[in-house]
Amino acid sequence: MTLRLTSAPVSGVKKRKASAPKPRASPFAAHARRKPTSGGPKPTADLGFDDPLPDVGGSQFISETAPVQNVLQAIQYIRDGMFEELPTRAGMNSTRIAEVLNLRRSLPPLASVAHVHTLLEAPTQVEREIVEQIQTGRVRRLIIPGRGNDAAGLGDCLVLAEDWDKLVQESSALEPPVKEKFLDILKRVGTSSAISQGVFTTDEYRALLRAGFIVSSSSYTQGTLSIASLPNLPPMATSSASRSESISHSERPIQSAAQARAATLFLSLPNTGTYLRLLGSGRAHLLALLRRSASGEAPLGLMKDRWDGAVETDKSFHVAKRVRGEFAGVLPGKTKKWKELCGMRFRWVLEEALGAGLVEMFETGSVGPGIRCL
Repeated sequence: MTLRLTSAPVSGVKKRKASAPKPRASPFAAHARRKPTSGGPKPTADLGFDDPLPDVGGSQFISETAPVQNVLQAIQYIRDGMFEELPTRAGMNSTRIAEVLNLRRSLPPLASVAHVHTLLEAPTQVEREIVEQIQTGRVRRLIIPGRGNDAAGLGDCLVLAEDWDKLVQESSALEPPVKEKFLDILKRVGTSSAISQGVFTTDEYRALLRAGFIVSSSSYTQGTLSIASLPNLPPMATSSASRSESISHSERPIQSAAQARAATLFLSLPNTGTYLRLLGSGRAHLLALLRRSASGEAPLGLMKDRWDGAVETDKSFHVAKRVRGEFAGVLPGKTKKWKELCGMRFRWVLEEALGAGLVEMFETGSVGPGIRCL
C-alpha cells in the first residue's frame, strides 16, 4: 500500500500561537482598595500627638526668651506686642483692613498683673517693684470689679501713667477744664481705683462717663465696696450744682454700704470692655486648639501652626507654587486669627493663658516645649 502525501491539513492538528506577555504585577496590588473621600483629613487630631507627651520638668521658655528685665519694660512689651503686622497679602478688602486697624488703635494700653508675672518669673520681686512704681507715680493700677480678682478674671491691670494721661489729653469728648481737673485727681488718688462721686459736678461726671474714664459702681453686680476703701481727697472748689458738693466730708452723715456703693465711681479706660471680650475670645480659641489633641497636650511649634492656620507664606516654595498656579495655602484674612481676633499674636495669648492658670508649659526632651490644658 502506497503512502499518499498531500498538502492538506491534518484533521485535529492546529498551530500554537505565540501568547501575549503577562502584565507585571503592581507592588500595591496586595493593598486594600478604598473609595476616594470628598473631604480632607479631619482636623480633630494630629498624627503622632494624641498620646501624652514625655514630661521632664517645667519649662522656663517664656521667661528666658522674653526681652524684658523689669516691670516697666514688661508693661511696654505687653502693650505693643498684642498684634502682628498686617501681611502683604491679607485677603481682606480695604473696609475690613480699616476696621481692624481702627479697633487696634482704640484698645486701652492695659497689661494684666498675671501677664507681667509670667514674663519675669520672680513673684516677690515683681510685686515689690509694682508697688514702688505705683508710689512714684510711673504706673497706675486699674481694678476692674465684676471681672474677678484672680488671674483668670483679669481684674487687676497696670497702665503706664504717661499712657493714661495721653489718653485723657487726646480725648475729644472732654473739655480742657475737665481734663485738667481729672488729671489732678488721678495724681492724688494714689493706689486706689475708686473715687467719690462728690468730687465732680453733674456735667463733669456725665462727660467723664461718656468718655469712658469712669464707671459707676451700679454697673457692676458683684462685690461690695467699703467706705474706708475710698481715697481721702480734700474738697475742691466747684460750682453749687449739687448739695453734696457744698458739704464737707466731716459734716456728711454716715452712709450705709448700699449708699456708699451708689456714690462711688471706679476709674476706667475707654473701650476696656472691647479689650476684655477680645482677650476672652483669644483664650477660648487657644484652649479649643489645644483640645484638638486627644491628650490635651501639644508641642509649642504645632500649637503655633494651628493658631496661624494653613496660610500661605513668603517662603520660596510657597512663592513657586503661586507662580505655577498651585494651591499654596489660604490667605490670612480667611482664618479665625484675623477674622475674629484681628491678628492677635500667638505668643501674646499664650503668655496671657499661662498667667491666668489656664495652661502650663513643660519640657518634653524631644520635640521642644509642650503645652498642656489645666
